[in-house]
Amino acid sequence: MPKTKRSYLLSALLAALAVCGGDAVARVFPFGPRHRAVNDLANQFVPFHAHLWDLLHGRADGGPLLDWGAGWGTSFLPDYGTYLSSPFAPLVALFPRGDVEYAVYAITVLKTAVAAAAMTFLLRRLGPGVWWWASVLGASYALCGWSLAEGTYNPMWLDGLIAFPLLCLVGEWAREGRRPLLGPLVVAVCWLANFYTAYMATLGAALVLLVRLAVTDAFRWRTLLRAVLTTGVGIGLAAPVLVPVFLGSRHAYPGVVRDFAPAAGTDVLARLLPVTYSFMTPAAFVCTAVPLLAGALLFRRDVRGRERWLWGGLCAAVALSMQWTPTHLAWHVFATPNGSPYRQTFVLSGVLVLAAWTGLAHGLPDRRALLGGAAVVLALTAGALPSPLLTSWSLLLAAVGLAAVAGALLLPRRGRYGLLAALLVAGTLLGQAAATTAYADRERLVRLDDYPPWGPEHERRAAALAAADGWPAYRTDSGLPRVAGNDPLLLGGQGAAYYSSHTPAVLTETLAALGGGWTSRGRNLLSLDNPVTDALFGVGARWRDGAVVRTDVRLPLVTVRPPGPPPVYGRSPFRNQELLLGSQVYEPPHAGACPVGTEVFLWAPDTTGTARLGDHETHLLGGTPKRRAALTSLGVQRTPGLKPELPGPGELGCLDHDRLRTAVAALRARAATSVRVTSDGIRATLPPGSTGTAVVAAPHIAGWHCAGAPATSYGGLLAVPVRDGLTELSCTFRPPGLRAGLAAGAAALLGLVVVGVRTGRSPRPAAPAEGGAARPRGGSPLVRPRGR
Repeated sequence: MPKTKRSYLLSALLAALAVCGGDAVARVFPFGPRHRAVNDLANQFVPFHAHLWDLLHGRADGGPLLDWGAGWGTSFLPDYGTYLSSPFAPLVALFPRGDVEYAVYAITVLKTAVAAAAMTFLLRRLGPGVWWWASVLGASYALCGWSLAEGTYNPMWLDGLIAFPLLCLVGEWAREGRRPLLGPLVVAVCWLANFYTAYMATLGAALVLLVRLAVTDAFRWRTLLRAVLTTGVGIGLAAPVLVPVFLGSRHAYPGVVRDFAPAAGTDVLARLLPVTYSFMTPAAFVCTAVPLLAGALLFRRDVRGRERWLWGGLCAAVALSMQWTPTHLAWHVFATPNGSPYRQTFVLSGVLVLAAWTGLAHGLPDRRALLGGAAVVLALTAGALPSPLLTSWSLLLAAVGLAAVAGALLLPRRGRYGLLAALLVAGTLLGQAAATTAYADRERLVRLDDYPPWGPEHERRAAALAAADGWPAYRTDSGLPRVAGNDPLLLGGQGAAYYSSHTPAVLTETLAALGGGWTSRGRNLLSLDNPVTDALFGVGARWRDGAVVRTDVRLPLVTVRPPGPPPVYGRSPFRNQELLLGSQVYEPPHAGACPVGTEVFLWAPDTTGTARLGDHETHLLGGTPKRRAALTSLGVQRTPGLKPELPGPGELGCLDHDRLRTAVAALRARAATSVRVTSDGIRATLPPGSTGTAVVAAPHIAGWHCAGAPATSYGGLLAVPVRDGLTELSCTFRPPGLRAGLAAGAAALLGLVVVGVRTGRSPRPAAPAEGGAARPRGGSPLVRPRGR
């Protein structure tokens, strides 16, 4: 096998071995009893991949634009562009649906391996060097602390890990005037895969390009313009997805605005070492070989001073930019994230690896340079000693790794010594990365929210929900207790629960007005188990207390309300439900107790604790802005005058089920005679002579368009005025920004075609030599090979 292909395969194999080995040591899924279901991995990524499986197998309620399953009907294209647009995501379809967690894990490992191979390809493209060193450094990048501690449970971010070396390669093509068609396509794929980390990778690649231009005396404004145009056309090609994603964020319920607080310098330095963990500090670990070689570059007399100091300055500048608020905001699209504030850390790892390879492209460092690099590593370690994040394993593995890599660099370069050197360096990488993986696995389960992994109980629940499904005649709610966020996508059904970065503000506000609960500051919506809202939204079956419970007290998806103004919600969810229903169904408590025979409901959104009514008790978890407890049932009032025991302030409502049945029967008499849902809309036949407002039991999110009349809001629901003998309701959903995105994409495609035509008529620049790079137009060679 040629050394070129061998180096790519070796880097990918090292990356996969380290990740799987570390998980096996920690006895974490799929290698042991400990699960990986933490935070957004359980709440978003696994459920969204399950939904993608349903889409690809033709089993989803909805299509690529509209999801009928979650949030009572939400826009899907922004979620696709945020969580599922990776080229690797469709691989989930190759697994059984019950093994979606295995699929997500396999995709995570595959992405890490591809990132290693991509960086190895870039390194060999930038300059000559020993092939296995390129493999080890490429794998070191893919196995950086950010990848092992953050990316592993946010697998969509790993596409940015792949994007950085690819975008640096595009920068090289732009500098050389080559690949004018392939360059924009690579940019488009990177931005489609995950626009958020692709943005960070693009910034990093731009900095690398500036350094490359300055190093080679080839700085030309034409080159920068070519790079900008290449990037712009590529982003334009991705616009049909990117624009709806951007506007989806604009319409989302606002998260909490945070002020950036830089981490302590000692903690930042500590995270450069293996086996450390902290949610609020940059996971900057890279194999000890990388900082040793990058530090040695500064002391190499066989490398031009400009090249040494430009690369060293870039590494320092990227590191410092993570700690300064203006540049921190620039890295994060000018908004401090709600979670980890150092999501760009993989770029720092990337430029450190590029700096290390820059030195190796001139040959192995001599003893003087190696001593200088070791001094840099020891100085950084000394600065980290006061940090509480350090562990004994951190210092041990760092020391052993420094000795092993330094020894490998001092060994003779041929024969058995070359093999020994490769084993020492690769062993250092595998040991440090696997240990860091195992440590992060254990710490995440202790420090982050965790959820039950998929198992027999979930299979039983999903099967029961599927058996009860009657969509679109009625909804089946995945119910409570919840497994995680997005239970309707994971378990099945068509419920209120929904968790996304694009949770619509109108959905959150409407659900809250009706008594709904949430976590994650209003973006993780909970199922609302209440007979009135079940009737309003056509819920005919729901999971409750370990079984599916059915009800006939429900409305169809489309009803016609009498003429009059839409409801205006107030503070009480009981009154708001009655306004939307059009009838009074709750009685106020008398002297703190509900009438016998009514069902007692408690509204205490900011309360945490246990509420009781006789033998029935329920647990509340509230406290705005992070959490909001949902309206909850305390059971049927059976004892006259019995007052509930409340853990804090709250409002009681006494539901009269007979009144509810009467109100529902009255509305059913005015309901649509037939309803048909499609993958991108809804159609209904209204009773002859209908007047008033046709109301669809779905949130009035931006993007709905109805034939014959403009779509309006009726208490937060989609509505259409019924006039001029309207008997057919036809509404179609188109995500905001889709047309603009398609237009931008078409313009970018046209520009790409023009470039292709012009390129076909122009002579091609010389291709780069194997293991090196082409001579840029009007400049000197990229690197001046010295040594091996």
